[in-house]
Amino acid sequence: MTGDLQKTRYRFWLRSLFAYLFIAHYTSPTASGQVANDDIEHRRVLRPNETITSTTANCTVQWSCVEEKLTGRCIEYHNDQWFEFTPRVSGRYFVNIGGQQCRDTRGVQLVVLTGTPCQPSTYRVLSCTSLGSQDDVFVALDSLQAGQSYLLDVDGYLKDFCQFTLAVSDKPKGVPVAMAPALAEVVASPNRLVSLRWVLPDSLGTTQQFRVLRREAAAFRASEVGTATVNRTTYGTNSPEYTWTDTLTAPGRYLYQIVAYGANNTVPALLHQQWYAYGQPMPATAASTRANQRGAKAARVQLNWERRGHQARLKRLINTRK
Repeated sequence: MTGDLQKTRYRFWLRSLFAYLFIAHYTSPTASGQVANDDIEHRRVLRPNETITSTTANCTVQWSCVEEKLTGRCIEYHNDQWFEFTPRVSGRYFVNIGGQQCRDTRGVQLVVLTGTPCQPSTYRVLSCTSLGSQDDVFVALDSLQAGQSYLLDVDGYLKDFCQFTLAVSDKPKGVPVAMAPALAEVVASPNRLVSLRWVLPDSLGTTQQFRVLRREAAAFRASEVGTATVNRTTYGTNSPEYTWTDTLTAPGRYLYQIVAYGANNTVPALLHQQWYAYGQPMPATAASTRANQRGAKAARVQLNWERRGHQARLKRLINTRK
């Protein structure tokens, strides 16, 4: 009798577990294919300093509600979702994006605009940003007007489903977003020592410290590899020029960023960024070896031809003098 009772209880709990998993699946944001604010009519309203979590998984594009001519090559529309923010007080605000978990390196994209929802002819783009990584970053929005509604369109790349956090705040969080320099222009160097140089402008006189960030090209996020403090001159002012050296332990292409930090209310500033490629010279292939041999042979032939021509000219000159 006791065994039958235990079996009955086991079946009851097993059915309860299946029911819970079924309900949890079909009430999750991705169960219906996308979050509700995939549709601009159901855009999510953000309160000041409220941090929300969302995902671009399975979202679509409402092509009638976007205008590619306004954003150009800044972003690629693939799976956008919509938010709305209306400040109570005019001033400067920051869109803080963090906690990104994407399949690809590039992270999400952001467009901030004004206008009537889904009427692109009324849109005015305030900011257009393709993050390029999954770092925690902020986008500064200057001179927002109290009572004015602003639309935020967050988009992920094709099949690059991203989870992220989003907040519109009066305080920045993360590093300032900026377009990285072109990677294709970087030439590999066999030197593992990287020397960074930057200048602290007078406009950032309250700066107290620099953070040195480094990210390998294929990495999702940057890491802090060092800090430096602001130096003072004999006159008590900030020293304008700084250097910092890093030693790489593995070949690769690395993006370095220098971020300036001041007091608590100071907005971090990106002072310098550069790519550095570290790698040993590639071994010569058989084809390149043969090409070098052919080039050397052609050079010898050309040299012999020039030598014979020179000897012939000397011979003619001697005969003429006789």
